[in-house]
Amino acid sequence: LWSLGYSARLLKTNRCRTAASNTSFPAVWMLLAEYSGRIPGPFVVVKKNSFFTMPETAEDKSDTELYSPHPEVRGMKVLNREAFKRTIVVPVLKVKKEIVNTMLKSLKHTVLQRPGLKRVMEDPEDEDSRLVILDPHKIPEFSLGESEQEVLKKLNVLPEVSKYNLELTYENFKSEEILRAVLPEGQDVTSGFSRVGHIAHFNLRDHQLPYRHLIGQVIIDKNPGITCVVNKTSIIDSTYRNFQMEVLAGESNLVTKVKENNIMYELDFSKVYWNPRLSTEHSRIVELLKPGDVLFDVFAGIGPFAIPAAKKKCHVFANDLNPESYSWLLHNCKLNKVDSKIKVFNMDGRDFLLGPVREELSKEVPLLKGEQKTYHIVMNLPALAIEFLDVFKHLLVGEPCGTAGLPTVHCYGFSKHDDPAKDIQERAEASLGTSLAGRCSTYLVRNVAPNKEMLCISFQIPADVLYKRPCPEEGKGQASCVALGFQAMPS
Repeated sequence: LWSLGYSARLLKTNRCRTAASNTSFPAVWMLLAEYSGRIPGPFVVVKKNSFFTMPETAEDKSDTELYSPHPEVRGMKVLNREAFKRTIVVPVLKVKKEIVNTMLKSLKHTVLQRPGLKRVMEDPEDEDSRLVILDPHKIPEFSLGESEQEVLKKLNVLPEVSKYNLELTYENFKSEEILRAVLPEGQDVTSGFSRVGHIAHFNLRDHQLPYRHLIGQVIIDKNPGITCVVNKTSIIDSTYRNFQMEVLAGESNLVTKVKENNIMYELDFSKVYWNPRLSTEHSRIVELLKPGDVLFDVFAGIGPFAIPAAKKKCHVFANDLNPESYSWLLHNCKLNKVDSKIKVFNMDGRDFLLGPVREELSKEVPLLKGEQKTYHIVMNLPALAIEFLDVFKHLLVGEPCGTAGLPTVHCYGFSKHDDPAKDIQERAEASLGTSLAGRCSTYLVRNVAPNKEMLCISFQIPADVLYKRPCPEEGKGQASCVALGFQAMPS
């Protein structure tokens, strides 16, 4: 029931409110099947993608006001940790040390729960007692409520709340609290980044740039394992899919290791494309494959589709134009012990489709009459991939052996249209020269920027697009072929 309700909500989210309100029981199951990737359909399925946020975020306004660094840090551009010291007054209870743990359990909703701050402190006046810090928001008047007093009475603890001067230092503040205190008041605070191994990757806004080196150092201080922080300084190059970046803090080593879906990859982040926000999409496509299937990865990068597919015992042909990506793809194939299962190419995507892909399909497809083999073509270059779809027009010569042998294409694209699914489908149809109505599914991968979506359109290449049929009347000349609607093949 939860799954049915979730699917209906997904449908409603994607501008199909009328359809959702009238969805019959079988229709909902069709949507569930489409969500699992098993059948094509006309719907867009929303999939949320996660990325690294600062692991410590302020809970509410009152919490922010209480746990704010010293106001003099406003405008700081060079990090001075000592300047963040501040003393706040908090409520405490004096408790015999032997019953501290019992009291913490009994008053768990009243005791201070802030990460990084000790809840129990030594009592400077009595070595047999401890001072337990209470949550200032729960005890605003430094007096306990009746329920708390009843608990303490059972524990033979005097329900007398004292005031304690608690010193907060740079180490006690959360990343967001530090940056909110430093950046100009009212400005957006950077709260999220992509993590690539030991590297934290930011896309800072203009008003944050004067503070970029401080931001970088704070991120290193507050996130164990991060030793380098970079900021993107240019848009992604559509040819090699890399971008210029500036090291904000830490070491300048941009060769890193990442683990995605239990597979290890190594890469130079400054020279190849890697986006940790696509891990779910990589997994989604690989889950569609079965052992023995053939995968052609046209823009393979360092192998996030190709390598897990090879591990699944698929036959893989992987290509990338970027020489650096090609080199790291070879490296990662060896690293994951699939170098004998993947044929790797360093070609333009169009040449790869017209060469190795066409050659393999021409060789294999005629043999499919007695066996079923599924072909998948992944085209993950969202800025340009749809423009490559015209390559499939009459890519093969002959007669199709049935729809089972027709390759399934998974093509990615960006859209700023009000209806991105419709936009992507229409652009794909324009490149292919045919309608895909009822023959494709469109999947919303992620939101790239405000009003900019990344989508994947999946479809089997129609036979009348993929195949160039030989003229059955070759001996009677060109005129008879034209009359029959065929194009004469050169001898």
